[in-house]
Amino acid sequence: MKFRKLSRKPALRRAVLKILVRDLILKEKIKTTEKKGKELVKLFNFLIEKAKKEKESQRKTLLKYLSGAALTKMIYELGPRYKERKGGYLRMIKLGHRISDGASVCQIELIK
Repeated sequence: MKFRKLSRKPALRRAVLKILVRDLILKEKIKTTEKKGKELVKLFNFLIEKAKKEKESQRKTLLKYLSGAALTKMIYELGPRYKERKGGYLRMIKLGHRISDGASVCQIELIK
């Protein structure tokens, strides 16, 4: 998948997105900057489509991005929850700008 550079080298960029996806899956709601949020939505949509399918090959793709409790929750809770849904798994709410550096902040949450 193609992502924005987010002012980081490729390995660090992948690590940041993996951490954001893991936190979103476990907590079901996170706050982050708007740019990271947009990339997170792309990655999450890709992963949830894989989790919805029951083929082993599709689920092995999830192992590249998730592990432990996040992987279990994605396969056994979120996959079945969104089985009938065609898209729109996340809600992105803009919260304004951070005082310290002026970055635009948003809240991303899973739709029930």
